[in-house]
Amino acid sequence: MHTTLVWNDAGNRGIACERGTALNVLIVEDSARLRDSLGRGLTASGFTVDNAVNGVAACQHLDTYEYELVVLDLGLPGMDGFGVLRHIQGHTTRPRVLVLSARDQIADRVDALNRGADDYLVKPFAFDELVARLHALARRSQDAQTPQLIIGTLTLDPAGRTVRVQDQWLTLTPREFSLLELLMRHRGRAFSRSDILERLAGCESTASDRSVEVLVFGLRRKLEQAGISELVHTRRGFGYLIPKS
Repeated sequence: MHTTLVWNDAGNRGIACERGTALNVLIVEDSARLRDSLGRGLTASGFTVDNAVNGVAACQHLDTYEYELVVLDLGLPGMDGFGVLRHIQGHTTRPRVLVLSARDQIADRVDALNRGADDYLVKPFAFDELVARLHALARRSQDAQTPQLIIGTLTLDPAGRTVRVQDQWLTLTPREFSLLELLMRHRGRAFSRSDILERLAGCESTASDRSVEVLVFGLRRKLEQAGISELVHTRRGFGYLIPKS
């Protein structure tokens, strides 16, 4: 059950940042009350925080400064959150994006994730969960700094978020890319549908097992079209994996 964010200076616990240096976070929220509360809370929790009141201001910040994380509302005046996601996709170095929205339909979550969001949290929310999710996204960014992952002619670049088979570039959705990265990074380990849902869509996601099947099917099809067949295996009773050999 989610609780509404209520800021209380006297009750702040000041959760320590998990990295040695502060994480840079851009909050994109048109509600002044929520924006200020988030700013105070995240600052006290060890983050370095900037604020943007609308999509245009967010894009200006993103073009001027580097951020590891973005907390993004979808219902912004003028340019909405989806416009900001499109803008971020054009950056060479992309921050991780946590969508924070009152839109609670599965279709809204799927749409945001397919357009480049890394996680989705519905308002009202628990502040501790928000902080935990931001730290999880930051750890994912650190993992992306590892070298390229290579299996035969398939090369995945975590930093550049690109995939190619020899000289052919593959166009994957953000969730297809994340699934392929997960399976390549943990080659030989089987991931159940629930494991994949939690890692790719956040533990709060109510997406169904069927959505994972569709995701795997789409990834397999694109790999096969590029000449790589039977890379992702199904191990009955355990889940999906890329075998070690």
